[in-house]
Amino acid sequence: MKTKSKKVSDSRVEITVTLDKNDLSVAREKALAKLAKEVNVEGFRKGKVPAEVAAKFIPENDLNAETIDLAVRTTVIEAFRKEEKSPLVLPSVNVTKYVPGEMAEYIAAADIVPEVKLGNFKKLGVKKEVAKVAAKDITEVLENLSSSFAEKKVVKRAAKLGDEVIIDFVGKKDGKAFKGGSAKDYHLVLGSNSFIPGFEDGIVGHEFGDKFDLKLTFPKDYGVKDLAGAKTVFEVLLKQVNEVTKAKIDDEMAKKCGPFKTLEELKADIKKNLEAQNAHRAEEKFKDQLVEALVKASKVPAPEILIEDQVKAIREDMTRNAASRGMSFEDFLKQNQETEESWEKEARKIAETRVKASLALQTLAVEQKITVSDDLVNAKIAELRDVYKKSPEALKSLKDPNVKMDIKNRMILEATLDFLVKENS
Repeated sequence: MKTKSKKVSDSRVEITVTLDKNDLSVAREKALAKLAKEVNVEGFRKGKVPAEVAAKFIPENDLNAETIDLAVRTTVIEAFRKEEKSPLVLPSVNVTKYVPGEMAEYIAAADIVPEVKLGNFKKLGVKKEVAKVAAKDITEVLENLSSSFAEKKVVKRAAKLGDEVIIDFVGKKDGKAFKGGSAKDYHLVLGSNSFIPGFEDGIVGHEFGDKFDLKLTFPKDYGVKDLAGAKTVFEVLLKQVNEVTKAKIDDEMAKKCGPFKTLEELKADIKKNLEAQNAHRAEEKFKDQLVEALVKASKVPAPEILIEDQVKAIREDMTRNAASRGMSFEDFLKQNQETEESWEKEARKIAETRVKASLALQTLAVEQKITVSDDLVNAKIAELRDVYKKSPEALKSLKDPNVKMDIKNRMILEATLDFLVKENS
């Protein structure tokens, strides 16, 4: 077998493969043995006919066709290995010459793992943000805690900002109720800006038992296209007004929040948790920026097939997220005022970024000989078994060798990211 490769692009090659008599002879023997199992010859059981006997009953065209088919299938992957190319999918094949018993030639084409040329990964010029906690951040947490411990008391007076009201409402456009615009026994804190402008202010001044209409116009940039800028009417029934008294932010509230004796202890704990959260976010952002800088400093081709796979994965994630909110993917597009084409364009940008980042990190891992031991992989799988112990399907998947390899690859990428951080800190 002779091979010759031709570069079609940075991530695609065509390999011309020439097979000689010996290659075809081996393939012919295999083809004959395969076809012999289907031949009916008097005096022999089906499947037990000797190849030399079966050959007399097999049409020559059938034998030639099976021979070239087997010759291609048994040599195409070896041809890529010989040319030191790694196909990402099964190559497409076009037989260009075939002289039975003499020679054959075919061209195999496939997207391949591209050659990545890394830049200097030690001087990427990225600085990590300092994870600071401002006094207002602590105050915000305390205010939220105060609200969570608030006392509510039913009052027989007109509703005002800061009250919680319980309402039934039906939103109508052109006299017809629109989807997502109705609810019963809805709890709403007036002034929380949970609804479109004018809704909460329109309830202020009304009392228990009042029925009234709110004529409101949706913002022009509203997420649902059919409602953006639309004139609507909300029919509202005010069923209850609760006066809300927030808990006083003091030592007593602190004691309700956990093992704290004083407000200062609670503040210290809040600050510690916020610092940890900010540090984690800063670290993740630092890693993202390092990978982005590494890709920018390197030459990283992105094979179309890998981009398509990522687009598909992004779509599946969004479809699942939409379904969890009772929407279809099409509903999601409408809500975000997107078309299939605009979504696809943006998804491809994200997909290409992911592919390039993955290839750059994989190349860095190979060049720096970064790997993880089987013991660490097994420990991770044991950890996942404990997490998914109530999911038989997930536990079964962890026994799949391909899943184990995927876990190992992810761990190697994480170790490579840690290496990149260390080199740029």
